[in-house]
Amino acid sequence: MRKQVLALAMSLMMGVVLGAQQATMPTHAGPAAKGAKTSMSTAAKIKRALSSGPSDVTKNAAVVEPTEGGTMKQLRAGTNGWVCMAEPEAMCLDKAWQNWVEAWMAKKDPQIKTVGIGYMLLGDKGASNTDPFATGPTADNHWVVSPAHVMVLTPDSRQLDGLPTEPNNGGPWVMWKGTPYAHIMVPTAPMKASMTTKKQ
Repeated sequence: MRKQVLALAMSLMMGVVLGAQQATMPTHAGPAAKGAKTSMSTAAKIKRALSSGPSDVTKNAAVVEPTEGGTMKQLRAGTNGWVCMAEPEAMCLDKAWQNWVEAWMAKKDPQIKTVGIGYMLLGDKGASNTDPFATGPTADNHWVVSPAHVMVLTPDSRQLDGLPTEPNNGGPWVMWKGTPYAHIMVPTAPMKASMTTKKQ
């Protein structure tokens, strides 16, 4: 099963790498920007959200944005079950990942029953590789700014045992290993050494 998950991760990486090469990675604006909103128009938000995933997924995906009250506001209806957003991070998520995000926001253990796929083809602004709830880099939380990538959930955490946690190994790696929020990161663009702060 571990080999199957790794094979899935590798096939995803090959399947989206061409589209990801056309996407631009956002500038890392620091921890304060993680939850910050911009003054983008609704049309610009929709365009950015849809650019975070492959076109065969995003063409029929819903687009939402978080509100100040913690709920989601729909900017565009969808028909395929996928949800995309532009802020605070641009991403497109399937149903399994949507359930994972709800659990993470509530600080509850996610109930992962199927393989889940999430796309962040514009990269991200950074996250701790060890603390799922860190809001900024510290000397020991291994902060990682990732380029374009695919995220994979698996219902069997044992399938993660043979994968590394080091982002700069040239292939898939596990974020938040040993926590209920562990998942596979599959970069579709090269990781740069300067994108991480080393563990102390």
